[in-house]
Amino acid sequence: MVADIVSEPRIDSKHFRQVLGHFCTGVTVVTAAGDDEPVGFACQSFAALSLEPPLILFCPSRHSRTWPVIERAGNFCVNVLSDAQREVSTVFGRGGADKFAEVRWSTAPSGAPLLEGVLTWIDCSVETVHDAGDHFVVIGRVRALGEYSDERPLLFYRGAYTGIEREPAPVEPAGTSAEEFDAFLTWPRPDDWV
Repeated sequence: MVADIVSEPRIDSKHFRQVLGHFCTGVTVVTAAGDDEPVGFACQSFAALSLEPPLILFCPSRHSRTWPVIERAGNFCVNVLSDAQREVSTVFGRGGADKFAEVRWSTAPSGAPLLEGVLTWIDCSVETVHDAGDHFVVIGRVRALGEYSDERPLLFYRGAYTGIEREPAPVEPAGTSAEEFDAFLTWPRPDDWV
């Protein structure tokens, strides 16, 4: 008996982008100390992954010229941008010119660039890299953490920068303690709340 061949449905890439554009993301700049000069790129595909061990992930394009330099460096810093840093995001979102000539920065413990004025930062080493279509999934082991600011985050939604108008009041789901709610949105628990 010959198995039926089931073809995957064709997903229109423009529609896919429009649908996923309705998911609001924060904006980061991932940086590293290259052999000759620092490198960095604006990155929306960043997420917390694990508390034990402390892991994060980000997803660079296969066509990124910056990612191979970060991979060779073995260490990187995720700079979480504030709403006041739209221009910083724009600088790191384009190719070409010396991006670091346009911003003030120092170095994180790994030696990766730490941009001035960020909400916070996460210094990491490259743990593993996975192929994922036209991107890579990079898992980073957190080595150091920055202090954090109460400024508003820079957000990206439907193809444009956006922000929050006011600080949202936390609303705890019924039957959830303050401690559980604090961990609710970022970290999975053994009985993930859905």
